[in-house]
Amino acid sequence: MAFTGRAALLAALGALPVGIWEPSWTGILAVNAPLALACACDAALAAPVRRLGLTRSGDTSVRLGDTADVTLTVTNPSGRPLRAHLRDAWPPSSWESGTEVASSRHHVSVPAGERRRVTTRLRPTRRGDRRADRVTIRSYGPLRLFARQGNHRVPWSVRVLPPFTSRKHLPSKLARLRELDGRTSVLTRGEGTEFDSLREYVPGDDTRSIDWRATARQSTVAVRTWRPERDRHILLVLDTGRTSAGRVGDAPRLDASMDAALLLAALASRAGDRVDLLAYDRRVRALVQGRAAGEVLPSLVNAMAVLEPELVETDARGLAGIALRTAPRRSLIVLLTSLDAAPVEEGLLPVLSGLTQRHTVLVASVADPYIARMAKARGDAEAVYEAAAAAQAQTERHRTAEQLRRRGVTVVDAIPDDLAPALADAYLALKAAGRL
Repeated sequence: MAFTGRAALLAALGALPVGIWEPSWTGILAVNAPLALACACDAALAAPVRRLGLTRSGDTSVRLGDTADVTLTVTNPSGRPLRAHLRDAWPPSSWESGTEVASSRHHVSVPAGERRRVTTRLRPTRRGDRRADRVTIRSYGPLRLFARQGNHRVPWSVRVLPPFTSRKHLPSKLARLRELDGRTSVLTRGEGTEFDSLREYVPGDDTRSIDWRATARQSTVAVRTWRPERDRHILLVLDTGRTSAGRVGDAPRLDASMDAALLLAALASRAGDRVDLLAYDRRVRALVQGRAAGEVLPSLVNAMAVLEPELVETDARGLAGIALRTAPRRSLIVLLTSLDAAPVEEGLLPVLSGLTQRHTVLVASVADPYIARMAKARGDAEAVYEAAAAAQAQTERHRTAEQLRRRGVTVVDAIPDDLAPALADAYLALKAAGRL
């Protein structure tokens, strides 16, 4: 229970003339007695806070950058009307900077025995689970001289999912996929292609595709057409170690890797391939296996929502072991990690042969666009030194990528905006070449 600012102001104004003409407590009480009586009446008419019933409903998930509405239902079981200010507290990252006060504070008026709803609109700025804190209610009397205040715990959680901004590239990648699929057969012959149909030979066709048995039964030369195999296995491996925490632009490298993985998963599932996910640093952070094509993307998005970079060195040997157990037969292993020289040379290269002997391996890495801008800088001594440092970093990165390529690994190295489409193109190229 508490007196409001209005009551304090009236008390101060009432005490002012008494303090001048008759500085005694008896005089102050005599002047403020009507105010004390008004406060007592106001207190009696203020609705009790602890007896209120509060329940939640609304959104339980939202993509990063979008808004989520969570509705709070306030039930007033008392015989007095509720006039209150309400604060619905959530973590600071539930709103953009400067919008928390307007979004979390509400004025409610609930007649006796009735209920009212207020809606808190969240716009989270980070991935992960956002859990509601306490609801604070301050109930006023009709004169607003007295207030009752209390807290309620009303649990609710909103999962903030990755934004999947690269989905804008999906239509163009699907169009290319259709050229490789059964709609437009290809003549590329590889270990990962399936027979599709026969057609008449035309100059320029690969002579290795001639079907001599079919040719013998007809008057024209027949050639086989091939299409990429379906039901291939794709294992997406997210490195969540310390290198994934480095920020590129406004987000950590891990977020760009997730976005690229989501585009590849959407494309591969449309191609009829099976997609699994492994997130690892020194232990398994997420594992998604055996999902049907229609469930792959929601399952991956939900698993990625709570992933955060861990400030530990990734155990490359443990990662390779888990990957081999997760992909027991020949698969495409897509490792989204850093191309920094030390982690690759000391961690990945010693265990790489165990992966490449049994699987096709693709390494995708997020490049920093600031390095490319530094390499082009000129004008003064400081800019020249920056350009030299950037050129050295680029050379070292290219050398590391070349070491991987010499061991049979496909490498995709691109800035955040280009990584997702570049990774999708690399997958389509492998599929067209029959290497899956």
